[in-house]
Amino acid sequence: MQSLNLDLGERSYSIHIGTDLLTRADLLLPLLRGKQILIVSNTTVAPLYLEPLTQSLITARPELIIHTCILPDGEAYKDMAHLQEIWDNLLEAGFNRNATLIALGGGVIGDMTGFAAASYQRGVDFIQIPTTLLSQVDSSVGGKTGVNHPLGKNMLGAFWQPRVVLADTRTLQTLPPRELSAGMAEVIKYGLLGNLAFLAWLEQQMPGLIAGDQQLLSQAIDRSCQCKADIVAEDERESGKRALLNLGHTFGHAIETEMGYGEWLHGEAVAVGMWLAADLSRRMGWLSDADVTRVASILQAAGLPTHPPKTMTTDSFLKHMAVDKKNLDGQLRLILLRQLGQAELFDFTDLPLLRQCLNDAITNPHGF
Repeated sequence: MQSLNLDLGERSYSIHIGTDLLTRADLLLPLLRGKQILIVSNTTVAPLYLEPLTQSLITARPELIIHTCILPDGEAYKDMAHLQEIWDNLLEAGFNRNATLIALGGGVIGDMTGFAAASYQRGVDFIQIPTTLLSQVDSSVGGKTGVNHPLGKNMLGAFWQPRVVLADTRTLQTLPPRELSAGMAEVIKYGLLGNLAFLAWLEQQMPGLIAGDQQLLSQAIDRSCQCKADIVAEDERESGKRALLNLGHTFGHAIETEMGYGEWLHGEAVAVGMWLAADLSRRMGWLSDADVTRVASILQAAGLPTHPPKTMTTDSFLKHMAVDKKNLDGQLRLILLRQLGQAELFDFTDLPLLRQCLNDAITNPHGF
């Protein structure tokens, strides 16, 4: 097991990465304020991992009161209606402010459980046990919680830090290849925005990573979480540097919103978004053709798309990008690359250049 700390003062917590952590009750029990636990999972993950988690807790502390809330699987269900089911379970069970929620699943479950915890009786504890690569390297760390709205992704939510994150890499063995690739998009992001040495390592090790090599995946998760932990510790509520973690996300969220949540996986949409950010950076004169080709190559090696859906239009992109959370006073703000490994947040005003970039990506997917 590898462990690192996210330093946020009294809200600091550990991130543990390793195999068979699901049954390590000793990592969870010291963090429980009371006996009441609600485990939130989904119809895919629960049959695989709910019982070993529950049994480990009950065996260690038989007096625990454990309830479960099993939601449908998929981004399409990350909404207020299904968030209501979590609240209903808590209220029907009579859970108090010493209750703890445990998120057992991917990013959707983690985000929704965190939001439910942030808002139930004005805030109760929650624990993240992410079971997908994407959630282990990104969404489980940093305290962003929320649900989607038909007009925008993650527009409703709260910052609410977990008590601990347990990233059990053995759960990745049951992850479908498409989901593993989607998670790799967020791993690649860390190399592009601030760590060229990590990017080069990923380029070299990508065949083993995509094949599911446990040792390589553990290294990738550890380095990704360390990068995110360092940034979040410096800027918890995304008033500055943390915005860089959204590289590719403004474009990607536009794809997800337009296509319908769940039609494209989050990582797939972000992969296209990172390529678009790289191409726009090239058009700004900051990246070379070779740089953009390099970005496309590593994304493709990870089994990810690099161009938007053919059904999208430039206008549909811009419509959704206009409601991005990073925008201020109607001003579009984008994360672009001054060079590979150096991302910056820009107030972007050259709309004709952006339109040309989007139009070319849609109509000419095999060239710049």
